[in-house]
Amino acid sequence: MTAAITRPHHPRRHAGGTPWAAARALAHRVAEPLDLVEVPLTGSAGRTLARPLVAAVDLPGFDNAAMDGYAVRGDGPWRVVGGVLAGGPGAAPLAPGEAVEIATGAPVPRGADRVVPYEVVARHGAVVSASGDGAGKRHIRRAGEYVTAGRPVLPAGSVLTAAALGLAASVGVDVVTVRRAPTVRLLLTGDEIVTAGTPAPGQVRDAIGPTLTALLRAWSADLVDVRWTPDHPAAVTAAAVERSLGDVDVTVVAGASSVGPADALHDVLTTAGATLHVDGVDCRPGHPQVLASRAGHWLVGLPGNPFAAMVAAFTLLQPLLAGLAGRPLPALPRVCLDGAARVHATATSIVPVRWDGAAPSVVDGARPGHLGAAALADALAVVPPGWCPGEPVELLVLPQ
Repeated sequence: MTAAITRPHHPRRHAGGTPWAAARALAHRVAEPLDLVEVPLTGSAGRTLARPLVAAVDLPGFDNAAMDGYAVRGDGPWRVVGGVLAGGPGAAPLAPGEAVEIATGAPVPRGADRVVPYEVVARHGAVVSASGDGAGKRHIRRAGEYVTAGRPVLPAGSVLTAAALGLAASVGVDVVTVRRAPTVRLLLTGDEIVTAGTPAPGQVRDAIGPTLTALLRAWSADLVDVRWTPDHPAAVTAAAVERSLGDVDVTVVAGASSVGPADALHDVLTTAGATLHVDGVDCRPGHPQVLASRAGHWLVGLPGNPFAAMVAAFTLLQPLLAGLAGRPLPALPRVCLDGAARVHATATSIVPVRWDGAAPSVVDGARPGHLGAAALADALAVVPPGWCPGEPVELLVLPQ
């Protein structure tokens, strides 16, 4: 399926590369899910279930009121014989014609056949009667109505979102089995890069590091550190890549993946004995991107332009991390754009878009080296060559 790199030692030309969708799918497919670990529910947000989440208790655990009002038995009017609150002691069983005042979530006494909401009752002393459409509804949540103990409630591969965490807690789960979070190191290359302060003439501030740090956090990766390596001598980057390939699950190299005189990543990978899976992707921006592996460790090479690097991260890095975490390849929603987008003749165009109304519209001003349009966007539209206005496009939704 893949072969070791046999790059000739002469300048490489930009080739067409792997089609965008195929590169994204391949990055997910070649990733072997990482080891299983058990973690407390409280520290598992964003992690991926490696085994189904199974309910430890029934939900609800007891018959309880779905509304504030009166639990009643039989036909009214009813005589009020007590009251019950959530978390308090339960009421005695009801006889026909009796009622207890009850709060939402409180245990319903045995014998009650429904809860009559306050909104449809009239009370005179110790007697209540009901009228209106709500009088005949049950408003009782029966034990096990939602979930019974031992039943799977989420399949393996599910991400532990906010709702999933709440569900797990509600069914009595304290520990979950997940895939180990992929460890990632970010190597920034470039003699001109500075990471703080005002850049001097000939220098530029690093924009890729902050961008990828935020994306990796959103994608539930374990970012070990961010390191900088110069373009010259190339042996420094080669040594950093060699160490990293034996140290973390994924090494992300920003810059050095193209064909210029300072772009040495291909030679570095050849020397390291890596296997090349993707060498260039047929998309704009972000063509010069690389996916390689060695002995279960991965390297993703990104372009040195900030927006192009962001596009490449969504193309190769996000699906690779999903595969390592045991998640399915993220499904992409399809929508119609409001207006037109710039279309490349042969390559997939990745275009920032935002929602100002019913449909997303293109944010003008996108450039490979500038994140201004992306910073105003809600998503990146995947526009295939030959696209015509009115045809749906896929969206890469940007984390907030």
